[in-house]
Parts: sequence; C-alpha cells; structure tokens
Amino acid sequence: MLIDDLKERLKNLEPDILLLKHYWLSNHMDQEIAKLVEVSQQPDFWKQTELAKKLQGLKNQQENYHNILENYQETPELLDLFADDNSELVKISHGISRLIKDVNKFKIQVLLNKPEDSSNCFVSINAGAGGTESQDWTNIVLRMYLRFCEQENFAVQILDHIPGEEAGIKGATLYIRGQNAFGIFKTEHGIHRLVRISPFDSNQRRHTSFCGVHVTPEVPDVEIVIDPKELRIDTYRAGGAGGQHVNKTDSAVRITHLPTNIVVQCQNERSQNQNKDVAMKMLMAKLVEKQKSEQEEKLSGVEKKKIEWGSQIRSYVLHPYKMVKDHRTDLESAQPDAVLDGDLMPFIEACLVQQATQKL
Repeated sequence: MLIDDLKERLKNLEPDILLLKHYWLSNHMDQEIAKLVEVSQQPDFWKQTELAKKLQGLKNQQENYHNILENYQETPELLDLFADDNSELVKISHGISRLIKDVNKFKIQVLLNKPEDSSNCFVSINAGAGGTESQDWTNIVLRMYLRFCEQENFAVQILDHIPGEEAGIKGATLYIRGQNAFGIFKTEHGIHRLVRISPFDSNQRRHTSFCGVHVTPEVPDVEIVIDPKELRIDTYRAGGAGGQHVNKTDSAVRITHLPTNIVVQCQNERSQNQNKDVAMKMLMAKLVEKQKSEQEEKLSGVEKKKIEWGSQIRSYVLHPYKMVKDHRTDLESAQPDAVLDGDLMPFIEACLVQQATQKL
C-alpha cells in the first residue's frame, strides 16, 4: 500500500535526521549565530565582510535546518490524517521526495566544513597494474567522472590526456569547478579495482585491473614560493584529434619540479603560455598537498600504497556476479552499470558521513 511505502521512506530518513541534529547541537550552531547577530549590531560591522558573509551563510543553514525538522515532524501526522485518502497521499509523497532531497543537500553542506572543501580541484586518473586492461579501465573511470560532473552540474576540463598503447588511456587530469568540488571528489581519492571478463582476451578469462585516482584542491598562488631554477619546463605537441590548432604547434607544457620530482602537464589550452599557467597551478596544488601529506604521515605513520592489491577503496565486479562495493563504508550496489554511468553520490555521501561520525 502507498501509505506503508511512505512510512518506510520516512523511517529510512531517521539516521540522517539524527546525524543533522547531532551536528547542529554538538557544534552549538544556534549559540554561534546568536553571538554573530549580537556582533552585527555594532556600527562598523558592515566593514567586516567575512563575518557578515559567515553570518548570512549560517542564517541560511539555520532556516534550512529548522524547515527540515518541521517537515519531518509534521509528515507522520499528515499520513495518519489522510491514511484513507489516496489523492492526498500522492501529494504527501511529493513532499517526502522534496524532504529527502533537502536532507541530502543539507547533509552534504554540513559534512563539508573544512576550508579546502569549497575549493575547485584537480583529479588525476592513472592506470595501474594490468597493462591494456588497466588502460581500458582507466578510460572507463574517466567517463564515469565526466558523467558524474554532468549530472551534478560541475564544470570540468580535461587538462591532459595520455592515450594507451592499444586501448584506453594511460592517464588523464581533470580540472573540476563547482560548489564544494574538492569536498565531493576527495572521497574518490584512492585505488579503484575492476574484475571482469577481458574483452582483449581471446580465451575469455577473468582479469583484475587497477586505476589510481588522486584528488588535489586548488590553492592560492601565495601558499608556496617556487624557485624558477628548480623547474624543468618542456614543450611538446599535444595529442588528440588532428586538424586543430592545438595539434599543429608545440603548445603542450610539461613541468618537472626537480627537488620533489613532481611532474605536471597540460595540453588543453590553445597557447603555450595558457598551458604553462594551468600547469603551474597544478604544481602549486601538488606541492601544498605534499607538505600536508608528509606532516600527516609523520603523525600517523601511514605510508602511500602502490596502485595494486591491498590498497583499494572500491571494487567494481562485473563477473561472475555484478556488484560495486566501497571497502571503507561497506556500501554496496548491485547496479554497476549505473555507477559507471556516474551514479556515485550514494558512495560519496556514505564516506562523508563515516568520516564525520568518526570525529564525533
């Protein structure tokens, strides 16, 4: 019956509602807003643009939070009141759908509360162990992220694209812009493993392929000073479809930071100078991340792992059964085709919730 289905959908929301309540109360959000409102009464408050922006953002969050709680608390009463009125239940069903969307949107907002979460980001995708198989898998992962960006309204540029020897790609670098781009994509950082019957094996054997995804937040240029003497800058002809300007000149740029051996490259822009500017942004981001990573490794003793067994964050199994499993959260999906077509948000949300609850 429709009413039973609606009650079940409402019940499934309960863990998320409890999470939002815990976040709101444990962070004393109402008290913080009250303090900022008091400060805003001062004559020169209008000069403090950052505080004013923060207050407006928190007020919007507060309004959304209380609207969600009010709707969640009122809906069971409406279900009881119109239990025998199917036309009203259909209207309530639309309201529950909107409530679920509001809860998911708000949940993402409160979980992404680190300063860098709001940054744009660079996503590097590289083939691991497995040769042609992994290069083909890496191309599939690239398409998965492009589809995800399309669905979630992120602007995406392919900055670099290295074709595979026989099929697929050896690697690619994306520049992703949008609200909380890094906060969303940071959960994809790690090793992705594919198990399937190989389309390249005439004996139809099952193969395991690996792909490494590295996510770096874009950072302001002032974070690190780079000595030009420590850079080796090479130019080359960009790859891709022929007949365009980008393929007729040595416009692509590769920059090597000699002290760290970090290499970045860009071939997307039309001019060499534009590609160099983008590559320098990527280098800056990777150097800042390296500094932070080294500090965290000293504190935690965690070492970086190779792109192979034992370091996967997610497995995509297409044979002998169909299943996508995230090894951090144990979330599973029996629809790998949908996941590979960009349906990643359930995995991202589960990972963000897990990270948040571990810190509470």
